[in-house]
Amino acid sequence: MSTSIKTVGVVGTGVIGASWTALFLAKGLNVIVSDPAPGAEEKLTAYLKKQWPVLERIGLSTNASLSNYKFVSDIDNHLGSVDFVQENAPERVDFKRKLIANLDARTRSDVIIASSSSGIPSSQFIDDCKQNPSRVLIGHPFNPPHLIPLVEIVPHPGTEDKYTKLATEFYASLGKHPVVLRQESPGFIANRLQAAIGNEAYSLVQRGIVSAKDLDTCVTSGLGLRWALTGPLMTNVLGGGGGAAGFKHLLQHLGPGVQAWTKDMNEHAFQWTPESIESLEASVGDWLKTTDVASVESERDDVIISLMKLKDNAPDLV
Repeated sequence: MSTSIKTVGVVGTGVIGASWTALFLAKGLNVIVSDPAPGAEEKLTAYLKKQWPVLERIGLSTNASLSNYKFVSDIDNHLGSVDFVQENAPERVDFKRKLIANLDARTRSDVIIASSSSGIPSSQFIDDCKQNPSRVLIGHPFNPPHLIPLVEIVPHPGTEDKYTKLATEFYASLGKHPVVLRQESPGFIANRLQAAIGNEAYSLVQRGIVSAKDLDTCVTSGLGLRWALTGPLMTNVLGGGGGAAGFKHLLQHLGPGVQAWTKDMNEHAFQWTPESIESLEASVGDWLKTTDVASVESERDDVIISLMKLKDNAPDLV
């Protein structure tokens, strides 16, 4: 743990902010939390109590405690005492621009302000920062942050390297797997990949080629199993026979077919119209009629924990 960061300010306690709070507490940090939404404090309390046994299974740090957070109605008066800020506000440039400017004005000038933005680069909402916009960056987690280790760190062109380095060290000390982007990209990396496969999945289901359940099975019993251990590039290396020539061999072998598939995919790309969305929702809804979503979430979390422990003993897997 970076010894300079002992207290974290969490702004926004929706799904992402609540999960970040749980992780920070599990790692023995003090957390000051704020969210103006009605009932936010009660929802956070219930969420933390529900997730604490899961975090105990993963392993708590020394001094980890549910009593180490304070929910405040107005975080402004507490920003001077935080050592790191994790912002989780709505995905709106205008909202973030005003919020980040306020955080910049009220925190110490060396405190990193990390936004959990899902796809808006921070260069789009730092214009009104007057004190030190060079410490603002993206710290985008994958949901839920207390379980999924990925965090994308995206500095804007004016972010100083020392802040990117400190953010990377801090997230790594929490057990996260930080990936630093070399330049800003809308949607960053993981969400762009997710959008690409999601769009094709929506098209296949909406067109009636496959059921919603069977579409997910194609991922969870095929692609997803491999990609949890070797990502698409290393999977290609192995699929091409392994070794230095494996990757190029597979691309040359599959290239003509993939180009034809891509042409068909583009011609049948999912259209984000109300009619298409309604049709897709109906297909997913048919599946949900016979599915206990709460059980799915619980079983998912259990398997993720087991998988991450197995990966800890497999150092060659990223």
